[in-house]
Amino acid sequence: MDALTVANEITPYVTAAVGAYGTAVLTRATDAGADATVGLGQRILQRIRSGREGSAELERLDRAVEEVAEAPGDEDFRAALRAQFKRVLLADPELAAEIAQLLPSRSEVHLTASGEGSIAVQNNSGVVSSGGDARIQWRTT
Repeated sequence: MDALTVANEITPYVTAAVGAYGTAVLTRATDAGADATVGLGQRILQRIRSGREGSAELERLDRAVEEVAEAPGDEDFRAALRAQFKRVLLADPELAAEIAQLLPSRSEVHLTASGEGSIAVQNNSGVVSSGGDARIQWRTT
């Protein structure tokens, strides 16, 4: 996976972590209780920040995180964060490969049905019903 693709793939995870913890995500240890998306975002950000202490590169990255924390719905700030990831990953192909390995495989499908009468369907070409009193009528006119 190239650096641009990795940058595009990791941004939603990191923005989820920023949304959950704000700027504290920059210093917070990985939260074992966080949901999978937030936890992965934390790990990715920690790995990217690792070894860059005191660098201008880290200052730019942290500022981009702060801007997303201040205005989480602003797509321009998210794009600026993605650009910082791209810059870091283009400069360090080994890190890009390492981060790519953290990402879930695109072929993985996770479905969860929770609660009485719930249905989880990946693909469906017909009727799905979970109601005890459901009446399904086909019309062939």
